Amino acid sequence: MKKTKILLMAITCLMAISCGNMNQVMSAISNGSVVNAITSVIGMDKVSARGLIGTWAYLRPGCAFTSENLLAKAGGEVAAAQIEEKLLPYYQQVGISASNTYIIFKEDGTFTSKIVGTPFSGNYTFDEANQKITLKGMLLSVNCYTKREISGISILFEANKLLTLLQTMSALSGNKDLQGIGELSKNYDGVRIGFDMSK
Repeated sequence: MKKTKILLMAITCLMAISCGNMNQVMSAISNGSVVNAITSVIGMDKVSARGLIGTWAYLRPGCAFTSENLLAKAGGEVAAAQIEEKLLPYYQQVGISASNTYIIFKEDGTFTSKIVGTPFSGNYTFDEANQKITLKGMLLSVNCYTKREISGISILFEANKLLTLLQTMSALSGNKDLQGIGELSKNYDGVRIGFDMSK
């Protein structure tokens, strides 16, 4: 009951701050972004260290704003849905799919993954309070963040860190198309972008 009231409050806030742009609001409601905003903004259902363990496969582009303000984040989820829509054709262009982009977090603190088919493995640490994951491989160390979603979790990177990751994957795989996503990521300061993942 409490979640229902909070959901209704968030929808009301979204409608108020959208200044009549109902198409964006309804789109966000229909794809679950409003619920995602609630769970990430007020700290409900954070990803636990235990909940992180398992195999997570790419589902769709992911995005989240870094602001801590409830209204900014609720409004940000509407904008985030638009950013995800812009990312989708780039992801499709390079062939990102569940079969070639996934990560497996193991109980022993190791991970194995593929990013667009390029293997990346090593050790990880998880700062549960800040939802921050540090991935350490032989050639690359990168920080990312997790966020609870209705369909699973998001694995998100600061835009410039995603660029570094993709440039490295591009060099290792010879896939020059990956650089196009890196160019796109430069346009989003204050936004974390990456992958929505599901088990």
